[in-house]
Amino acid sequence: MTYTDAYERLIKTFTPRDDLSPDDVALLRSMPLRIVTFGKGEEIIAQDSEVSESCLMMTGWTGRAVYLESGKRQITALHIAGDFVDLHGFTLKYMDHSVVALTATQVAFVRHEELKRITQVSPHLTRLLWLLTTIDGAVQRTTIASLGRRPALERLGHLLCELDCRLAVVGLADEHRFDIPLVQEELADILGLSVVHMNRTIQELRKGGLVAWQGSKVVIPDFSKLAQFSGFDPRYLNFIKRER
Repeated sequence: MTYTDAYERLIKTFTPRDDLSPDDVALLRSMPLRIVTFGKGEEIIAQDSEVSESCLMMTGWTGRAVYLESGKRQITALHIAGDFVDLHGFTLKYMDHSVVALTATQVAFVRHEELKRITQVSPHLTRLLWLLTTIDGAVQRTTIASLGRRPALERLGHLLCELDCRLAVVGLADEHRFDIPLVQEELADILGLSVVHMNRTIQELRKGGLVAWQGSKVVIPDFSKLAQFSGFDPRYLNFIKRER
């Protein structure tokens, strides 16, 4: 992957939500990037660290993780290509969670000085960057509601619907077919299930004909049916094009 690829991932994240002018695109492409590759399991950003950069996903999957004093871990969010994983670090400057590579991952770091320059030059891009952080919050609220109130089958179905929508925007899902390159232990961690319960939940969704799942390959035969079963409403992802 190249610098151009990193910019294009970010542009693809913005364009379903608002139009970018040629000046917007040129300004985004003017950001200097520091591209780094991480192996599966490596920590990209450490919990309790001070940060001067934000991380734009280029390839792979990462997870936001919170570690308890006991050493137990909870993955609180999944991130894919095109996500600005810790854009909130631009204003917070301190990370209350870590970001971990769940697969081999390539990221582009953007210095906060550059983000500050963009916010000073372009009110429109400032609003769009702000939009990404507010969508992160919406995803987090929806995840909390799923963990607290949805049964395991609906919880997994809802996550699959969300991932299908997010992956399609950046060209990583086609006709409700996509890869989930995560082991069941990681999925269990995300959904608050035991590994045994996770395996059983996948099998039940498959038996019900709601998904076809072989290895890392996932197919949703009838997206509307799975969305209705899971109570999935994509409005919180804000894939609605409007002037921001």
